[in-house]
Amino acid sequence: MFLLVAVPVPTLDLLTYSVPDGVEVPPIGARVVVPVGARQLTGVVVDHTARSEAAGGKAIKPIRQALDAGPFVPAEVIGLARWTAEHYAAGAGETITAVLPPKTRNARADAHKTRRVAAITAAGLAVRGERLGATPDVHHGLLAIGATMTEKQREVLDRLAGAPAGVPVPELTARGGADTIARLVRNGWLTVRREQVDRDPFEGALVASEPIDLNREPTREQASAVARLTALAGRREFHVALLHGVTGSGKTEIYLQAAATVRASGRSVLMMVPEIALTPVLAALCRQRFGDRVAIQHSGLSDGERHDQWQRIRRGAVDVVVGTRSAVFAPLDRVGLIVVDEEHDASYKQEDSPRYHGRDVAIVRGHRAKALVVLGSATPSLESYHHAMTGKYERITIERRVLDRPMAAVTIVDMRDEYAEAGPDTVLSRALAAAIDVRLTRREQSLLLLNRRGFATSVFCRQCAGTVECPNCSVSLVVHGDGASRRARCHYCNYTARVPPACPLCAAPYLEQAGFGTERVEAEVKRAYPAARVARMDRDAVRRKGALSALLSRFRDGDIDVLVGTQMIAKGHDFPRVTLVGVISADVGLGMADFRAAERTFQLLTQVAGRAGRGERPGEAVIQTLYPDHYSIQLACRQDYPAFYDRELRFRTAMRYPPIVCLVNIVVRGRTFGAAMDDAAGLAERVRRAGADGAFRVLGPAPAPLGKLRGEYRAQFLIKGVNRKRMRDAVRTALALSPDLARRTTVDIDPISVL
Repeated sequence: MFLLVAVPVPTLDLLTYSVPDGVEVPPIGARVVVPVGARQLTGVVVDHTARSEAAGGKAIKPIRQALDAGPFVPAEVIGLARWTAEHYAAGAGETITAVLPPKTRNARADAHKTRRVAAITAAGLAVRGERLGATPDVHHGLLAIGATMTEKQREVLDRLAGAPAGVPVPELTARGGADTIARLVRNGWLTVRREQVDRDPFEGALVASEPIDLNREPTREQASAVARLTALAGRREFHVALLHGVTGSGKTEIYLQAAATVRASGRSVLMMVPEIALTPVLAALCRQRFGDRVAIQHSGLSDGERHDQWQRIRRGAVDVVVGTRSAVFAPLDRVGLIVVDEEHDASYKQEDSPRYHGRDVAIVRGHRAKALVVLGSATPSLESYHHAMTGKYERITIERRVLDRPMAAVTIVDMRDEYAEAGPDTVLSRALAAAIDVRLTRREQSLLLLNRRGFATSVFCRQCAGTVECPNCSVSLVVHGDGASRRARCHYCNYTARVPPACPLCAAPYLEQAGFGTERVEAEVKRAYPAARVARMDRDAVRRKGALSALLSRFRDGDIDVLVGTQMIAKGHDFPRVTLVGVISADVGLGMADFRAAERTFQLLTQVAGRAGRGERPGEAVIQTLYPDHYSIQLACRQDYPAFYDRELRFRTAMRYPPIVCLVNIVVRGRTFGAAMDDAAGLAERVRRAGADGAFRVLGPAPAPLGKLRGEYRAQFLIKGVNRKRMRDAVRTALALSPDLARRTTVDIDPISVL
């Protein structure tokens, strides 16, 4: 018997190993230490095989150590990871090992947190009883010892006598001192043991602003949606439902009620959100509804917290898991309901290998578990809506907000007029500035969106028109900070440098900053409204652990008047005090060389406008744009998704883009631009020959929109077709002829971005 083992090496397939004589064969899902070249790696047993020779006739190496006697990773998760590796043309090893929590990927890692706990012994109880006048146990010879007991020792024993399970040693040390504890141990009056402690990510986490009102009467549409979803879940058959509800229509409450029904039937629930920022509130709501049988899974937790939460799920102490895309691989048993909230969001797609889409893997997991999968959004992806319109998914609609609250009134501001009036450096239009002033007077809150970080987006020279660019990437450096703290940073490779005093190309001292990001908006608001409490929420502002939860708590509690942020503020949040949403530049993404640009713009504007007016007071949205007549902006302001879908689908059909066809994006990297183009041309030609019967088309190669990234030049070609397997197999076969090229090639199946 031999083992097929997945090891954490990119592009590497499963490896075959033997089991030494006298060693029990590790089961599928167990971790093993294996030799890979000169290294020792921790892998996962994926299958057993009868093969007796490795490829090329080489002798098969034995495993070095089996770390688990039983399955560490459930078979269901192993199978899902293998499907993911195959579907997304990734290495099976890196895909399967990626589902493990960080502290279990290293054979030498001490994953568990422990603490020392002291407990009183029978002898200690006897001594304490003698002191209180009880009959002493003469067989312990304690009368003389009791006579010499100090007051501190008695206090420690008194504390332990009231805690049968024991007390952490640090607490006792603080009470009596280390010498006192040591003497009590030597006398046999207390014992000290080590016990495992689960690190709790809920400690200090954001809680819901108000407890759930379990008696709140659902709206007619909510009740209808819950009834339909619970009926579907009760069948215990695979089914996908698209819950298409306008912003503020109460989709979260529908998820919770459906989850309660599924839990009552003895099955578990997986609830996925696109951003870490959305997990605290949803997890808190689940804890209020379902108690402590709720776990969190996302990369924002510490390694220890992720490990402990994963272990709680694995040992069956959890019924509900809340997390981001990686939570789709949680070792959850008896899954009956999978919710993918904000299913349209691009964050569900992983940009590093394995390049899986969390939503699509969730659907596959639901199929394997015979579970109900609910995709929820106010702005569904074109793919999901197309599946609903063609009958592949069931569509459930909610067209009205909770309590019949009106949608936000929307004003479009043509920034060309503002620039003509006040100059090109205008950040806040007159309409938006006046609206903010009104909210500050009323003590209401405002959200300002600009999906671009930094203070200025570029630095250019007035003499030669050159820009300060990243030496590793073909992009301009973004200025962060103001005054003496200014730094220029690349948002792709994180290269950082001081903003130069003169042009690096012509040495002229005429450098200017152009464009602006969230830092500049924050500064402008503070300058215009000195008394306002202003904060910023973007990736730079919430890097430290706990910063995000603290910021959201402050805003929810009303301690912030104006919150400036990127798309992090646009999704899923429910802030009842927010009555104004301002979009600083609605067309940031419209000029990108990506066929999804209009869809992303529509989704972002619709979502952020939906943050206003969710409480008792009506909301307003002010949209600043240079393209007020663009259909994505016009239809987003009207919250008219069906009209946008019809318009966008005509474009996708004419240009042969998803959801009409499948798409594969191939990027080849090289040391020079010419080398990248030559390699891409050769690879594209081999793939093109495999599709000569018309099964698919190959477009390109051409220079990638980001022609240089992290020091490597990039060329790109696209594959379009309806047979995803034929396309994937053609690429794999072509790359197998050149292992070196395979290491420099990125294969992205069903890409979200083609940049």
